[in-house]
Amino acid sequence: MQLHHFSTSQQLNADFAKRLIEIVQDAIEARDHAYLAVSGGRTPQALFEYLSTTDLPWHKVTITLADDRWLSATEKDSNERLVKSVLLQNKAATASFISLVTEDAKAEDGEQSICQRFADIPTFDAVILGMGEDGHTASLFPCSAELAKGLTTEQAAVAVNPTTAPYQRMTLSQSRLLNSRNVFLHLVGSSKLNVLNQAMAAADPKQMPIRAFLQHPCVDVQVMFATE
Repeated sequence: MQLHHFSTSQQLNADFAKRLIEIVQDAIEARDHAYLAVSGGRTPQALFEYLSTTDLPWHKVTITLADDRWLSATEKDSNERLVKSVLLQNKAATASFISLVTEDAKAEDGEQSICQRFADIPTFDAVILGMGEDGHTASLFPCSAELAKGLTTEQAAVAVNPTTAPYQRMTLSQSRLLNSRNVFLHLVGSSKLNVLNQAMAAADPKQMPIRAFLQHPCVDVQVMFATE
């Protein structure tokens, strides 16, 4: 784990966007396409806005989510709605998008369909994770009965029914999220630094699932943190 500490989110976003732009450019130069997995919530919105106005060959970029709520993309709490309305705009409107939601009534009924969508998707070039106050990341919640599966399965996606958060979820598994050339954790605020320190102070991922990423022996997670 490497911690990159910024005083403000504006400074963080400028540096982070530069890193991501270079990653996308290098991927397209090397393999003619770039694959990114991003997270929802308030934290990445300004970063998304910045990236959307960047000159890149966006038609050679595929974007998906680390997780999503089992909602229609028209619902206000949908991560897909956020990505489409903020990131896939302006110059980035030509990028491709892989949804984590199907028309099935229950997330578990759509799990295999979502896994199939990733069957031919290669290693991600970058994954951007977030972290909750309880140490969850993506929709790998310490409260959910599906956590063990999410941390151990080789399949791409897992349906989750959290007991401490609303909505059924679909999350990419730990193995699929870590199948990436670059893994970032995007955090803003002193409370998140406290949670990060808690996560690094012990080892049980069942208590704080983010530990499975931060303390992975083969993955160097880049923590992008701003005090405010």
